[in-house]
Amino acid sequence: MKIWIFMRKELLESWRNYHLLIIAAIFIVFGIEGPLMAKLTPDLLKMASTSQMTIKMPDPTSVEAWQQYFKNMTQIGIFILAVIFSGTISNEISKGTLVNLVTKGLPRYAVVIAKYVVAMLQWCLAVIIAFLINWAYTAYYFPDDKSPNIWTGMWPLLVFGLLFVAVVIFGSTLSKSNYVGFLMSVILFISLMLVNMFEKLQKYNPISLVSDNLALVKGTEKISHLYPAIWISVIAAIVILSISILILNKKKIG
Repeated sequence: MKIWIFMRKELLESWRNYHLLIIAAIFIVFGIEGPLMAKLTPDLLKMASTSQMTIKMPDPTSVEAWQQYFKNMTQIGIFILAVIFSGTISNEISKGTLVNLVTKGLPRYAVVIAKYVVAMLQWCLAVIIAFLINWAYTAYYFPDDKSPNIWTGMWPLLVFGLLFVAVVIFGSTLSKSNYVGFLMSVILFISLMLVNMFEKLQKYNPISLVSDNLALVKGTEKISHLYPAIWISVIAAIVILSISILILNKKKIG
């Protein structure tokens, strides 16, 4: 019950701080951009061609639109959310706003869990908004059968958010600085990319949840090959959140 009350407070703050509107606006643009760029790129290259140099490209398909969608989500979108959530706990600690709530009986674990759930809700909202818009525009511009499994490609992206958001929350709990959460998310991403250099570890690497999506969409890979990475991401998120709760329990908040 107390977690739910604190979640309502977080959702209300997200609305008052325009976080929800900012997220919606940015990810609506991402949803439109993929199919639009896929449609316009050949024409733009034609315009850039000269009599001495002709740029030829194959006709765009739905695959190019979905490729741009996943690039936007994993190279830009997820880090925009990391910036927004980076100070979610550290800001409360530095301002001392948790003191009254904790003294009135709010458990500290409720703070971590509520903030994590609200951040995940916003991540899911962002991914799904962009996905649905991208889907609609792609179906209009490229009514082909080259992307048969679009829903299968989206789910790993949402699951990766479980781990990514947990790391941002952990960083925000660790320090009073509002930038540590974002820094931790960057370190996570770079570390997973380095781990992916070892072929034997790729099967277990959570980064595959945001790098193999296009293969899932095209049907050249089955989601079953991501099951180890999915389980590792979920377990790691639970462990990281538990550590965040332990840190906050011992932290001076006022």
